[in-house]
Amino acid sequence: MSAQLFSSSMSIEERVAQILMERRVTYTDQQMLRWALVSQQELDEQERTLIDRVFYGVRHGLLRVVESID
Repeated sequence: MSAQLFSSSMSIEERVAQILMERRVTYTDQQMLRWALVSQQELDEQERTLIDRVFYGVRHGLLRVVESID
């Protein structure tokens, strides 16, 4: 299963890969990922693990939080 972030055509896997590659995450990305975790949307174990990695990176200073990506 490949869940989509809101109406975006980008899957969670694609967006997380981009976040980890760029080492930065926007506030909007964080909100969308939180929504995906708490919504009724079904996520598989891999998607949950990827989202957890993003929040781990934010908590431990491995990812920079930015307003928007230029």
